[in-house]
Amino acid sequence: MREQARAVLEAHWRDGFTVPNADVYPWQWLWDSCFHAICWAELGDPDRAISELWSVFASQGSDGFVPHLDYRRGPYPHDEFWQRVATSTITQPPMYGHAVAELERRGIPVPGGIVDRARRGLLHLLRDRPPTPGGLVPVLHPWETGCDDSPRWDAWCPGGWEATRWREVKGDMVGSLVMGGAGSPVSNPGFTVGSVMFNALVAFNLAELASVTGNDALREEAATVAAAVDRRWDPTATTWVDDSDRPGSAATPTAEALLPVLVSTDAVAVDAAFAALTDALAFGTRFGPAGVHVADPAFSATTYWRGPTWPQITYLLAVAAQRRGRPEATRLASALVDGAVTSGFAEYWNPDTGEGLGAVPQSWTALAAVAEGWLRTG
Repeated sequence: MREQARAVLEAHWRDGFTVPNADVYPWQWLWDSCFHAICWAELGDPDRAISELWSVFASQGSDGFVPHLDYRRGPYPHDEFWQRVATSTITQPPMYGHAVAELERRGIPVPGGIVDRARRGLLHLLRDRPPTPGGLVPVLHPWETGCDDSPRWDAWCPGGWEATRWREVKGDMVGSLVMGGAGSPVSNPGFTVGSVMFNALVAFNLAELASVTGNDALREEAATVAAAVDRRWDPTATTWVDDSDRPGSAATPTAEALLPVLVSTDAVAVDAAFAALTDALAFGTRFGPAGVHVADPAFSATTYWRGPTWPQITYLLAVAAQRRGRPEATRLASALVDGAVTSGFAEYWNPDTGEGLGAVPQSWTALAAVAEGWLRTG
C-alpha cells in the first residue's frame, strides 16, 4: 500500500507541490494539497510535506483569502473565466489546520509562517463573510465545498439537476460573486449557503490548529461554529441541514453532510450518523460510504458527487470515528484501503464494486496509506 501510494505521489510531484492528476488536474488545488501534505508526512518525507503547505499559501491574499486553484506555474487557460490571472476567485474547505496538526503530531516542525497563514485563512472566512441567519460561514459557490454536483444544490438548477445545464449554472455563479476591498469574494447573490459540511470542516480545522498552538481564541471560535452546525441537526431526516434560502434540497441525505461528526457534541446525532454510515440500507456499502443515501432518488453509483465513494470523505469520517473510539473506525479505514486498491487509486469509485471513476490515479487517494497505518498499528 505504501509503495503504491508513494508511486502515485511521486508521479504527480511538480517541484514544490503535488498535482491531483497529471492529465485531468495538472494544477494545484487547495484541499487536495492539504491531504497530500499529510500523505507525504505519513510516508516519511517531511520536506515535501512542508513544501506542499508553503505552496498552498503561495497566493494567499492580504486579507487571508486562499484561492482553491493555483495556476502560477502556468499555463493560464481560465484567466478570462475567473477574471484574474494565476488563481481562481473562490476557496475550498480549509483543510490546512488539520494538515498542520497532523505534521506536528508526527514530529515535523511546521514553520511559524505556515501556521500564521493557516490562522489568517480561517479567520478570513469568519470575519469577512457575513454569516447566514443560522450563524454559519456562507459558501459562495458549490465549488467551494468541493462537492459541486451534490444533490444538496439541486434547488439552484432550473428544471432539476442535469449535468450540462448545471455546468452552465455554475459558470454563471462565478459571474455573480461580489468582491471585497482586497479582491476576495465576500458574498454572492446567486448562491449563498450555510453548508453544514463546509462549516464542520471550518470548526474542525480551527480546533486542529488550536490543538497544536494552544490558541484559546481559535478553540472558542471552533466551538461557536460547531454549536451553530449542531443546531442544524434534523433527527427525522437523520442529517444536518444546510442553512439557505432554498431549503428544497438542503436536507438531501449525503455522506459529506455527516462530516459534523468531526465536531458535534450531540451524542444522539453522532450515534445516528454513524449508524447510517454503516447501514447497508443507507450509506454502508462495501467500498466505503456511498456519497448519497442508496434509497434516495438522486443516488447514482457512478455519477460525479451523486453516489460514488470519495476517499477524502471516507478518511475524514474515519478520523472522526477513530478519535471518538468508535468501532466504525476500523470498518471505514478498511473500506478506504480496499477501495483505493480495487479502483487503482481513483479519484472516486463505485461504492458497490470499487470500479475506479474520475481521474485514475488521483493523488489524494494516497490517504489510504494513512488508513493502512491505523489498521497496522491498531
